Amino acid sequence: MTHTRTDTTATWTVAPEPYDSPVAAALWRSYYTEVSDRWYLLHEGHPTDPDELEREIAAESGRDLAAPGGELLVARYGGEPAGTAGVRLLDATTAELKRVFVREELRGKGGAPVLVAAAEDAARALGAERIILDTRTDLVEARTLYERLGYEETEPFTERMYAEHWYAKKLTSPGTD
Repeated sequence: MTHTRTDTTATWTVAPEPYDSPVAAALWRSYYTEVSDRWYLLHEGHPTDPDELEREIAAESGRDLAAPGGELLVARYGGEPAGTAGVRLLDATTAELKRVFVREELRGKGGAPVLVAAAEDAARALGAERIILDTRTDLVEARTLYERLGYEETEPFTERMYAEHWYAKKLTSPGTD
């Protein structure tokens, strides 16, 4: 399923992308570099060590965002790769939202809600009735987005080093949520 949104200057489109494509790899590198550097700058006053960055990027292949239990989506703005969102099934009725990212220079142009809507549709297509996610305290923009899109903060459901806030949303039929 392709999602499209047009603003005054360009169009957002979202479509599935192989997790190991060059486009997906470049966006994953941008995403991971940004969130890692943000954490290290906030907590330790320096960007991520380049060797650590390479190890961590390589360690997360994204294979869990491939069929049959997942999907990676790439947003394009005016035809250019602009962001990602992924879903993976945790069980028969629960999906996890992962890697929601829009390139910094394209933020504020409406891409994130389009990406999340496409991810929710992908989760429904996988059979999910609920979607969950975790995020960090310093990712204020992400938390604001999720709340605006109907995600409710909930009790912790994971124990991950950087998980500080947990959200869930019941997935209803498109057009009813």
